Amino acid sequence: MERNNLYPIFLKMHKLQVLIVGGGNVALEKLTFLLKSSPDANVQMVATFFRPETIALANKFEIDMITLAYDDAFLNKKDLVITATDNLEVNNRIYADAKQRNLLVNVADTPELCDFYLGGIVTKGNIKIAISTNGKSPTIAKRLRQFFEDVIPDNIDDLVINLNHFRKTIKGNFEKKVSRLNKITETLINK
Repeated sequence: MERNNLYPIFLKMHKLQVLIVGGGNVALEKLTFLLKSSPDANVQMVATFFRPETIALANKFEIDMITLAYDDAFLNKKDLVITATDNLEVNNRIYADAKQRNLLVNVADTPELCDFYLGGIVTKGNIKIAISTNGKSPTIAKRLRQFFEDVIPDNIDDLVINLNHFRKTIKGNFEKKVSRLNKITETLINK
């Protein structure tokens, strides 16, 4: 069986500078899911054209949009690049430019040109679950996201907040605290 060796991390998108190159359907999809998970993300978009839906979403979140062809100067002061053009030559150039600057890059629908994948994400208050299929099947990630959205109760955040308050009141060393919290939460998962 093949193994997924990706390392999941949760990025503070409001502290990073993101460039999305492209203005079509794929760019809209990338922007939509990025903003759904991180509505305070710092995003700049550059493309020769933008779909009206992309413009509407970008305006709602005050996204900087530049209607120009890609130039490597757009990579200045960026931390992360998402390429969503339908031009393979442009995508390859952006990837090469980004790698020269040691930037993380995702070229949509081209796993071999990705340092990271944008997986399925489930968010319920403070709970966030990321789902990866190792870039093999975004459709499966989507279905798993829908499943978890249905089975995780909407009030799970109340439990998280209450446990956080309780955790602050527990006396003793780290082991005692972990043991106590494990005892309290063991009923969350019944096999």
